[in-house]
Amino acid sequence: MGIINFLKNLPFIDIGTGHMRHSAKSKKIAYRLATSKTASGKTALDMGCGDGYWSEKLTALGFAVTSVDHDKYYSRTQVIDLDKALPFPDAAFGLVWSTDVLEHLRNPAYAVQEIKRILKPKGILLLTTPNSYFWLYPIMRIFGHTPQSLQNPDHKQFFSLADIQVLFPRAKIFGFFPYMILKFTISHPTLLHYLSPTFIVFAGKENL
Repeated sequence: MGIINFLKNLPFIDIGTGHMRHSAKSKKIAYRLATSKTASGKTALDMGCGDGYWSEKLTALGFAVTSVDHDKYYSRTQVIDLDKALPFPDAAFGLVWSTDVLEHLRNPAYAVQEIKRILKPKGILLLTTPNSYFWLYPIMRIFGHTPQSLQNPDHKQFFSLADIQVLFPRAKIFGFFPYMILKFTISHPTLLHYLSPTFIVFAGKENL
């Protein structure tokens, strides 16, 4: 656990947490996609909004943002159970934004169906979640550590690229090369599997 915490806070490596919780390359890629696409109706759901940082960023883009989470860390948060049916009508949102949430849920496949239900016909999903099989984890297994022992104690899912492809078979899946100053987007499956600490899922409703 100590080495993971050490790596999380090094200035030259980006594994999406620690001091890079808001500035991680994975979230910047997702945010760039949000700015480059016109989401239907300019309504957004920040699913697992945490401290509201990304709710505020999406609001600044012109979205009418609904912020939800399991607890209230942000003044505009609606407290809901993300493992249950989302309390919104069909086709309510043009964008569902969900960063580092899917791994906390008991039934990710059900959550994906709920996201599809609440998206408008031309709505989009932008989602990030950790890659529990990138190069660091096989090395740590040599020392008796598993992803379960190294990640947030609340994580219930430990995704590989294959797992993400099952959940999102028609989505675009991105990652990034996170080392030193060379933080660039990658999409090749082999590079995603071995090098990217995070998956970025980009899908229109028709591809969910």
